[in-house]
Amino acid sequence: MKNPAKNRAAMAPWLFMGALLLLCGVLGALQYRWIGEASEAARQRLRAGLDANLFRLSRDFNGEIAAGWHEVMPGEPPESVAQVEREIAERYAAARKSGRGLIFRRIALAEPQDGRLVLRSLDPENGVFENAEWPPEWAGLEQRFEFRMSGPGGRPGGRGNGDDAVTAPQVFELPVFAPGGMGHGPFGRHEVAWTIFEVNLPYLREVLLPELLQRHLEAGRGMEYQVAVVTRTDPPEVLYESDRGAARIAESPDAQVALFDTQYDAMFRRGRGPGPGPGPGGAPPDVGRWEMVVRHRAGSLEAVVAMARWRSLAVTAGVLLLLVVTIGALVRFTRSAQRLADLQMNFVAGVSHELKTPLTAIHTAAYNLRGKLAQNPAQVERYGELIQKESGRLKELVEQVLQFASANAGRVIHEREPVSVEQVIEETVEMSRPVIQAAHCTVEKTVDEGLPEVLADPLALKSALQNLVANAVKYGAKEESWVGISASQADGAVEIRVADRGPGIPEEEQKHIFDPFFRGKKALQDQVHGTGLGLNLAKRVVEAHGGTIRVESEEGRGAEFIVRIPAISTEATA
Repeated sequence: MKNPAKNRAAMAPWLFMGALLLLCGVLGALQYRWIGEASEAARQRLRAGLDANLFRLSRDFNGEIAAGWHEVMPGEPPESVAQVEREIAERYAAARKSGRGLIFRRIALAEPQDGRLVLRSLDPENGVFENAEWPPEWAGLEQRFEFRMSGPGGRPGGRGNGDDAVTAPQVFELPVFAPGGMGHGPFGRHEVAWTIFEVNLPYLREVLLPELLQRHLEAGRGMEYQVAVVTRTDPPEVLYESDRGAARIAESPDAQVALFDTQYDAMFRRGRGPGPGPGPGGAPPDVGRWEMVVRHRAGSLEAVVAMARWRSLAVTAGVLLLLVVTIGALVRFTRSAQRLADLQMNFVAGVSHELKTPLTAIHTAAYNLRGKLAQNPAQVERYGELIQKESGRLKELVEQVLQFASANAGRVIHEREPVSVEQVIEETVEMSRPVIQAAHCTVEKTVDEGLPEVLADPLALKSALQNLVANAVKYGAKEESWVGISASQADGAVEIRVADRGPGIPEEEQKHIFDPFFRGKKALQDQVHGTGLGLNLAKRVVEAHGGTIRVESEEGRGAEFIVRIPAISTEATA
């Protein structure tokens, strides 16, 4: 009948482990959800931060262009176009000395003279405006101004990103107003002329853009983004690339921002400081001839967030896995400790029984002898023989327990010396003679000739073999008790086999027979005397000699223990 309390105790570790595993699963699911939410929040923060940085970069870029324009343009409306030319020439010369004038590669004026549109280009060396031919890339500008001069039906100007952007994306034009802002100029409204500025692309590529990128996009680990600046023409023209081939990111950028806003009111405002507009958290107005596109070097912001998410998930999974492994190890060690405690209790009970039987016999024999109940010599001899036999059993039991304690303390073997295996087997059989004769057992020895010696502690090795022989005698066949001992050479080692023809060892018990205190079910049922230490001691002795021990057995067909110990020649060669 099963013990309910014992069953509950056996189930407790499994229930505990199941509860902890369930808790780990819940924590894993919650952690997955929390990491997902944190990743989305991180993606939004990255995007918002990138948008804010691009807003500031665009503002500063346009501000530099506007500041350069303000350095060159007259502060007050001029009295005439000639005055405009003089003041621009003077201010541009001063701007070149300060470095601000490097922003512009070319400055010109579109002036109406005698009903014709004349291009006056500034010669920076002489500091004067001279008549010049319209450059081919400015053809769109020329057509636009001529259209405006055509009469009141012409399209009034005021923006600098019109048709001319198709042919001159690096050029912008701004009007020169008539004094007092009254009347109509030749271009319509109040414009008497138009200034034309062509930006210095090499300076922007090599100086201004890298400086602004370093200021707004570089982190402590360097530039994390690929950047390209392209025109808004069709097809777009690449003006700047942070890396070779970076313009390809225009197909799928993480963010983009407009650059080069050349509206008059924007230029006028920026030249005197930033005016109202969206804050750092928003994108600048979508106005500009150019566009800057940005993508993270990892592929995209989503890729950065995904990598961070997977790293977090990997760390979390590692922690949970470690926790699960720890739980499993804890349960395993707890079960092992419980099993060891059960075995120790069985050992104590078995040893108590083993001690009680011979002690009772000795006590009874001594009582009878002392009380002179046995007076004839035959009875006295029989009691003396009984005392000798039972005291021998006590001695063997005590020695085995002491050997086990010594092995646990690390003293399994002592000094080793060259030993003849054949001699060890002979002495082992002789030492086991009382047990063999008491069981009426037949011992069959087969030792190959010319066996090499082994380096061993002879006493410890004989003790181990004696345990194997005693085990074979005890568990061998009752009707025809037989023990076979053989020795042969195999692969640089000496192989010793101890076999019996008993009932064999069940397969499920074979992995435990070398555990301390373990005794099989049949041994307990048949009440075979033993402590469960013999095979464990034999295993420790063999392994201390650098050897191995294993068992081969089938139920109903006996068991055979195979011991292998390295031969001296093998060790010397090694």
